[in-house]
Amino acid sequence: MSWTQEELAALKQAYASGTTRVSYDGKSVDYGTAADLLRRIRVIEAELAATAGRSRPRRSFASFSKG
Repeated sequence: MSWTQEELAALKQAYASGTTRVSYDGKSVDYGTAADLLRRIRVIEAELAATAGRSRPRRSFASFSKG
């Protein structure tokens, strides 16, 4: 699916304001939770990055041991 920066900005603005209802281009979507909205933001960011020629951001997790 092709996403735009405007759609991403609308999602981020909704997330920052604490609402789960997003409207843009005459469309309105109600996400169930803030976590659902954040997941959608991450998906769109990854797809936009991929189309711009950048790979997905790397994630790493630190682990610790007393051992």
